[in-house]
Amino acid sequence: RGFSSSISPIGCRCGERGSACDRAKVLVEVMERVSARIPAKINLSLSVGPLRSDGYHEIMTLFQAISLFDDVVVSRSDVEQIEISGSYTNGVPANSENLAVKATHLVMREYGIAEKLSIQIKKEIPVAAGLAGGSADAAGALLATDALFGSEIPKARLMQLASELGSDVPFSLTGQTALGRGRGEEITPALSRGEFHWVLGIAAHGLSTPAVYSECDRLREGMNVAPPRISEAVMHALLSGDAENLGKHLSNDLAPAALSLKPALRMVLDVANEYAALGSIVSGSGPTIAILARDEEHAIDLAVALSASGVVSNVARAIGPVPGARIIDSK
Repeated sequence: RGFSSSISPIGCRCGERGSACDRAKVLVEVMERVSARIPAKINLSLSVGPLRSDGYHEIMTLFQAISLFDDVVVSRSDVEQIEISGSYTNGVPANSENLAVKATHLVMREYGIAEKLSIQIKKEIPVAAGLAGGSADAAGALLATDALFGSEIPKARLMQLASELGSDVPFSLTGQTALGRGRGEEITPALSRGEFHWVLGIAAHGLSTPAVYSECDRLREGMNVAPPRISEAVMHALLSGDAENLGKHLSNDLAPAALSLKPALRMVLDVANEYAALGSIVSGSGPTIAILARDEEHAIDLAVALSASGVVSNVARAIGPVPGARIIDSK
């Protein structure tokens, strides 16, 4: 995986001492830097149940990873630092509050070591946009830091660490298409055929996820809120690769709250309808609008129309599903 030439002995963790443990020792090459690439996500369906006693809502959601990526580089360093670059840097903490920094600390805790690490994040996923950009960075840091120290953490344990960091972080590790339960952290892969073409209408200013959930609670006050569920229709559309049918069954219980807090989003939905989108949806807690196109040519037409309308600050095209966090370089 692009290892450096530096060599050091790594001891066996079996607990043996003396010659038994000596026989288990191996020589491995030590990496100095690992780069990971992580996709954004959209929610094809998001069902929000009642508020739980722990302050979270019970949800069921259908995630899809799409081809809009952040890159995270974790390096050994003389000083702990984090650098943010790319198209979307405003509002991203360049300190210990960043989830990527917290992820590196969790991994080092697992290994029982303390090293100074440098983190570089190139952000191409918008911030506070309902696309899990912060969660993507956390997943990338988890994977890269584990690789830096030998990739010894089992996948199941890495998923547990991801859930400690945030509800969307486990899915950012797995990618593709998956069902999320609990607060979104319980991931089950979902069968999906073919690829889907998306156009993203990206607003100039983000929305706070807690604020959107609070508004959702306000709008539903006094109502009998049913347990969350995902319709069989949307699952069938994915299984058959039927984009037109999928477009008809996109749904998000947080959409009324996001539209209440940011009414201008309705204009994005209007443009999507005017140009015959198969469907459109507020992604997660918003404010990004994910618009489903028939094919690449239709996606280009929708992107041009949305750009010309002036109702969003930026437009991006993406396909899904794509893999989750992966190592792209190591030295």
